[in-house]
Amino acid sequence: MIRLGLIGKNISYSFSKGYFSKKFNSEKLPFTYENFDMQNISEFKTLVDKHNDIGGFNVTIPYKEDIIPYLNSLDEKAKKIGAVNTITISSNGQLKGYNTDCYGFKKSIKPYLKKHHKKALILGTGGASKAIAYALKKLDIRFDYVSRTEKKGVKFTYDSLTDKDIDDYKVIINCTPIGTHPNIDECPNIPYHAITNKHLLFDLIYNPEQTKFLKQGKDKGAKTSNGYEMLEYQAEKAWKIWNSTF
Repeated sequence: MIRLGLIGKNISYSFSKGYFSKKFNSEKLPFTYENFDMQNISEFKTLVDKHNDIGGFNVTIPYKEDIIPYLNSLDEKAKKIGAVNTITISSNGQLKGYNTDCYGFKKSIKPYLKKHHKKALILGTGGASKAIAYALKKLDIRFDYVSRTEKKGVKFTYDSLTDKDIDDYKVIINCTPIGTHPNIDECPNIPYHAITNKHLLFDLIYNPEQTKFLKQGKDKGAKTSNGYEMLEYQAEKAWKIWNSTF
């Protein structure tokens, strides 16, 4: 029995364990899937050193970038993105990082895109946002970041966003954990009153199914999507990567 699992912080809410456990049971596959909840990424080395029956990992918030120094290599896409959400462990203990978030996002947002969706705001600057930026480039959609603080490469802070900015960017993507269960009454601080039926709001969060961010967009007539389909697509892509190494 090969063990697979998810690395993250405070991840009891996660979709991955239930998704893969159900898959392995229904298809009678010799794998188990578990959560490896870590308060600090430094715990990762001990985990790998102690358990040689682990075949791979998924990686979630807040370790998609922090995990990279612990890996032996990255595939080309993960290297370009600068973030990892899937890891394989070879028979000789070599750890390689991949990014399947970009694939999952691109595949899930594509059906919603219209001709006027030419510019996007990415809320957040963490590891997840890097995969989103990579996918938007592939989709030929211009984008800018929104962050709490001014920093290099960030055009907007939440305090500086105006109604005109919202009107100018018809796609808004929440890559922050704000609004995740149990904090369902929270949402990123943007001018929601400026959203129209021309907008598309995409939230990487999937629990709850409709975040406050999405609800406020829907109330203004915008198209909305949560991150559940993205997770399914990225999970199946991760499974293909693992399967090719066993």
